[in-house]
Amino acid sequence: MSRTGTAAAAGACLCLLWKYLPGLKWCANTCYPSMRTRTGPITAWRPFYLISHLVIGQNGIMSTPAVSCVIRKIKAVGGIILTASHNPGGPSGDFGIKYNISSGGPAPEGITNKIFEVSKALQEYHICPELKVDLSTIGKQTFEVDTFKPFIVEIVDSVDAYAEMLRGIFDFAALKDLLSGANHINVRLDAMHGVVGPYVKKIVCEELGSPANSAVNCVPQEDFGGHHPDPNLTYAADLVNTMKSGEFDFGAAFDGDGDRNMVLGKHGFFVNPSDSVAVIAANITSIPYFKKTGVKGLARSMPTSGALDRVAKALQMQLYETPTGWKFFGNLMDAGKLSLCGEESFGTGSDHIREKDGLWAVLAWLSILATRKQSVEEIMKDHWQKFGRNFFTRYDYEEVNSDAANKMIKDLETQMFEPSFVGKQFSSSDKTYAVSVADNFAYTDPVDGSVSKNQGLRIIFSDGSRIIFRLSGTGSAGATIRLYIDSYENDPQKIYQDPQVMLAPLVDIALKVSQLHERTGRSGPTVIT
Repeated sequence: MSRTGTAAAAGACLCLLWKYLPGLKWCANTCYPSMRTRTGPITAWRPFYLISHLVIGQNGIMSTPAVSCVIRKIKAVGGIILTASHNPGGPSGDFGIKYNISSGGPAPEGITNKIFEVSKALQEYHICPELKVDLSTIGKQTFEVDTFKPFIVEIVDSVDAYAEMLRGIFDFAALKDLLSGANHINVRLDAMHGVVGPYVKKIVCEELGSPANSAVNCVPQEDFGGHHPDPNLTYAADLVNTMKSGEFDFGAAFDGDGDRNMVLGKHGFFVNPSDSVAVIAANITSIPYFKKTGVKGLARSMPTSGALDRVAKALQMQLYETPTGWKFFGNLMDAGKLSLCGEESFGTGSDHIREKDGLWAVLAWLSILATRKQSVEEIMKDHWQKFGRNFFTRYDYEEVNSDAANKMIKDLETQMFEPSFVGKQFSSSDKTYAVSVADNFAYTDPVDGSVSKNQGLRIIFSDGSRIIFRLSGTGSAGATIRLYIDSYENDPQKIYQDPQVMLAPLVDIALKVSQLHERTGRSGPTVIT
């Protein structure tokens, strides 16, 4: 419930929460360019009793990682983010409200559940339509609002605090030499008309010296240029095709609010997000920040491949497997148990903030390139030689009829929970797999003991291969069914094979067991990762 598609209800709910937050700063920003015209009402809401200081990014725009950074820097009580995330935006597109707590991370279920309970009893909320805020001018603006004298709205540079934080994490001198030195590499960074564009321009181009034309689609647009700002092989096809030319050594794309990323090597060599976090973990000493802080632990979401597990075992690091959702990582970070984490959904980050961080992940990869003096493909292939390879794919079926999707998942769970299902053998092509575990993933938080159930249907086979089904609710139209396949291989003769070829038998078994196509009327997925 950290994000909802109903703006009025969520706004009212959060406004009421302010009543219980005495005299502290509040960070309110939009990661959704079209909401610039709606940022006025956010600041126009009555500052309900005790909130007397709002901090807003210039022009109402700030990336999700930067919001987390600023909340932590100014010790704000929390933040509101208006965002389409990685979904289509614009007046006819997606929109949600996200609430982050004082740690800078997404509100945990304990808080969102309380917000929901309060919202059910909400009778009214008050606004101040005459409160006109100049979002373009940096500085403090003072207003008199009822008993609030003064009520302060502070407009801050959207990039400065975030850039300052990154300078303390990475070796900017080494990165500048990599990007603009005598033997510099050529990079192509696609902001997909989301909010990360100004960050890429100011940090990568202006400060680190990469040519201005190495960054494209950097002007935030209210509808993301009419595109779907999800950095994957389907929606970032322009970048993929550009990289295939061989002109650029490194490529990356970012989503609408700047917390997701996709990494590509020369000739379009694709780095799976599950592999990306594993490579960063295996080369973590390339990042000065971790030399200072040490590495407390590693974590991945349950659907993410086991590639990170291999690194954790080899380096004798603690590994946590959590449900999907960054709030679970945040709890571990706040308890001092976690340093680096990632999700297969193109999200990677560390304990420098409490959100996934697209530009941080790209600078982490560039730091590894600067240290190892190798290409992306060489680094990835060396990694597979050392640790073996977890072949991984995700099939997304978007905007499926909600009733059909829920019925399919319910019937599949009933089938899986039959006593005879464990031990059952499934065959496809020349492969046969025996079921060793069939469950609906549940997670007990090692910090607070809270239990999160029904986090995804898992079929785990005796060789460790996994088939996972989940319903995703981040979009606003219909349901998205996600099918994940993960299988480990350490045969040096096989680790460079095409994942779709290697995983074809498991995909076939998954579709037959679930009857996904028959039950949804689909002939294939919308997106394959």
